[in-house]
Amino acid sequence: MIMQRSAFAVFLVTLGLSFTLQTSAATDQSLLNAARAQQPAVIQSLRDMVNIESGSDDAAGLERMADYATTQLKALGATVTRIPATNGKPPGSVEGVFKGSGKLRIMLIGHMDTVYRKGILHAEPYHRDGNELYGPGIADDKGGIATILGTLAILKQQGWKNYAQITVLFDPDEEIGSPGSGKIIANRGAKQDVVLSYEPSPAKAVAGHEGVLLKAAGTGSIRLAVQGRAAHAGAASEEGRNALIELAHQLLQTRELASRVPGTQMNWTMAESGTARNQIPERATATSDVRFTESGAAEKLLDAVKAKVAEHHLVPDATDEVTLEIARPMYDAGPRGLALAKLAQSVYGGLDAGDLAAEPSREMPGGELAFSGRNLLLLPGTTGGTDAGFAGSSGKAAVLESLGLAGWGYHARDEYIEIDSIVPRLYLSARMLMELGRQAEAGKLP
Repeated sequence: MIMQRSAFAVFLVTLGLSFTLQTSAATDQSLLNAARAQQPAVIQSLRDMVNIESGSDDAAGLERMADYATTQLKALGATVTRIPATNGKPPGSVEGVFKGSGKLRIMLIGHMDTVYRKGILHAEPYHRDGNELYGPGIADDKGGIATILGTLAILKQQGWKNYAQITVLFDPDEEIGSPGSGKIIANRGAKQDVVLSYEPSPAKAVAGHEGVLLKAAGTGSIRLAVQGRAAHAGAASEEGRNALIELAHQLLQTRELASRVPGTQMNWTMAESGTARNQIPERATATSDVRFTESGAAEKLLDAVKAKVAEHHLVPDATDEVTLEIARPMYDAGPRGLALAKLAQSVYGGLDAGDLAAEPSREMPGGELAFSGRNLLLLPGTTGGTDAGFAGSSGKAAVLESLGLAGWGYHARDEYIEIDSIVPRLYLSARMLMELGRQAEAGKLP
């Protein structure tokens, strides 16, 4: 879910960002104090995890992250299982299960992988600068994992057991489309009343306020394969049918098609052709990144690409094949997820219902934080993808995204989280679970 700072500002205005607060929930002072007390442990957890490099292709680093998550969940009292990836690639997902005495069935999800290559810590080490903690993956999504672990620690200290089951699922491949964990997330999500996903919230320095996300694009790819005919490039080139030339022609023909198909975005991103300098290539392929925000839109885009490709061939006798692969379903909070978002707004407003100015928290003697009001944005949507799409794909659970820490610089240099978001986000997460437990008991869940 990447956006540049200026583009994000335009995004907020264009999509009509909601600032409306619901009736504020009275502050639970005991819970807030517990969140304050938990902040040092969360910061230590962030340091520990950032110093474990865990790019999506770093099996050894991901194994270390899985071991870390397993240890932390067991210390909190979970029964922990390592679930093999459906595509057979290690280390698989980490699942922690907590049994309670209530009725709520809820799943908390985050991901262990980052986009960064091995060795990134040499150039971008973990460090603090004022209200910001920096490090590769610290917001996306190690901040989410730290928030989940901190929330569970708070609830354990509070002795809260008003749930039937809490399932925690950390997957190792979100950044590459969850090829080995998507089905697992969907399967577990279909058994829940509620799923909360802990991707980061945009930093206040960027968006003005923290927020939760209501919609994210589905992702996939359209692949174009061209078959030509090989020939000697020097002695008999006229006998060949150059697949690379035909591919280039079709890429130019189709590059703007998504602008004519509502709810889609397509960018050609990868291409391959030829095996020898002195041979006319007989085959060429290209793959695009596709995003879709409406049901059936990706299939309409596929039809449009096929029609355009069939319209005109530059290379005689060359043939083209166009295929679509859906990688991740859309996430759409819908009315039930919106109810969760409004509950979150109510909890945030209660931190200081008398002052909603959303000034930065300030540190007090002893390291405690004073609040001057928290407004929670309802972010309408993003063209980025999220595992929340898998979690809600069955339609059985109410799903809400972006309960992780506030930060910025995801997938870029100098990724960071805002320290003054830690206590409010811990409080929000813990209070929401407690409120949802009460709603489940009363039969009033979204």
